Amino acid sequence: MVRASIAARERFVSKTAPTGARRSDPALDKALALLDAAPLVDGHNDLPWVIREAARGDVVGYDLNRAHQETDTDIPRLREGKVAAQFWAAFLPTAIPHPGRAVLEQIDLIRRMNEAHPETFLPAVKASDVVRAKKAGKIASFITVEGGVGLENSLAPLRIWHAAGARLMTLCHNESLDWVDSATDRARHGGLTAFGRAVIAELNRLGMIVDLAHVSADVMRQVLDISTAPVVFSHSNARALCDHPRNVPDDVLARVKDNGGIVMATFVPKFIRPAGTQSPAAPASLEDLAGHIEYLADKAGLAHVGIGSDFFGGPTPAGLEHVGRFPHLIAEMIRRGWSDDAVVGLAGGNFLRVFRAVEREGRRQRTLRGPGLGTVESLDRAG
Repeated sequence: MVRASIAARERFVSKTAPTGARRSDPALDKALALLDAAPLVDGHNDLPWVIREAARGDVVGYDLNRAHQETDTDIPRLREGKVAAQFWAAFLPTAIPHPGRAVLEQIDLIRRMNEAHPETFLPAVKASDVVRAKKAGKIASFITVEGGVGLENSLAPLRIWHAAGARLMTLCHNESLDWVDSATDRARHGGLTAFGRAVIAELNRLGMIVDLAHVSADVMRQVLDISTAPVVFSHSNARALCDHPRNVPDDVLARVKDNGGIVMATFVPKFIRPAGTQSPAAPASLEDLAGHIEYLADKAGLAHVGIGSDFFGGPTPAGLEHVGRFPHLIAEMIRRGWSDDAVVGLAGGNFLRVFRAVEREGRRQRTLRGPGLGTVESLDRAG
């Protein structure tokens, strides 16, 4: 209750005080200085879907240069938040008609965001683009695909998505597919099918990041068994602290270090604290999320944690209401005694290490074999 009151007062001050009137906060000052020098990478944001829903996909009409107080993401607050690289989700609901078309529409929307705001966004496809964008005073703008339903049970679209700029794929969303089980749906396959394993192999070959947010625990374990590149959980927390199937269990966290991967702590309140423990007077908070980050670091290692907000225009924790609040999370970790190296790793350094390793493995794999071919029918149902 006390923490909630403090957080509410700080939010009021930050929203109402004129520029330069912020009270002294040494930890926040240090966080801002660190983020001026080192990149902050956010692993997941659903703004493209917000624009699709709110403005029928009209990027110019939505006007990202305006602060959108009704939601959480826009250019002024991305700048306030010191964001150096943003992974935008080409998300689509599992049941959407024409999912293959819908993925391409969302990829196109992200590309149109870049075209509409060239002074802000640098279209990015490589880990090195993050440093290039930061030097240019821009935000590296990456494309991800959230939900393998758009494959329509064929490997070939992976290569088209990659050619269009996608560099990360979340295997499924909230529903199981014909080849992969979701964390929040009935298990249909006991994990991955043969086609699902082929998807992982092709992502490794392409140098696309495999994202295990949203998959069942069995899929997490099976992918860790077979992936030749590090994996990410682009927006997930610790299941031991919040027993939600979207979060990562301890036995999987223990394997992330050996894989070289990363778990990117997410801001969705119901993944921070069980819904039944929250109320308007005691919501999930920035401090609660910091506890998840410390737990993830304890179980997987300091080099294996990052940030994946999952801002989507919906509920947010107290203290992390919008993309301008990232430095406040870094400041909280500084208050908890994290070293400069540790917070720089959390902010983006750990993710960039993973991304570079994925790129190296892709180059290696492409010298060994050609494109993966096949469909669910040919790989799972043959004979």
